Amino acid sequence: MRWKKALAVLPLLLMGACSVAPMQAKHDLIGVQRSDLIACAGVPDNSTTLPDGEVLEWRQDQEVQGPLTLKTPFSFELDVGGHGTCHMVARLRQGRVSQIEYTGPSATLGGPYAACRPLVLACEKWILHK
Repeated sequence: MRWKKALAVLPLLLMGACSVAPMQAKHDLIGVQRSDLIACAGVPDNSTTLPDGEVLEWRQDQEVQGPLTLKTPFSFELDVGGHGTCHMVARLRQGRVSQIEYTGPSATLGGPYAACRPLVLACEKWILHK
């Protein structure tokens, strides 16, 4: 009986794991040098120089599908998950990350920041193996 309960909860835990990396990155990337951030996240889509530093933005504009789509005969489709996009914004001061924020409609069934996961996953892996 416990087995069945564990199997029922497992999908919920896995879906929630999709939004863990972006939230962890908000803390893990603080203090990372600009060159290391670009090496793991890629070349930013936009950048702006400010009097006290710089702002870099990465865009994940391709919609990330929710994990559950039901298709029936007669071309009827029901998407139970949300579609999400994400923009990761990094503020740098003196060449180091001082703040990470996410914008855009990023909520899916995978969690509130699941669409942001592709933007930070390589950086999180780099930090773990550093």
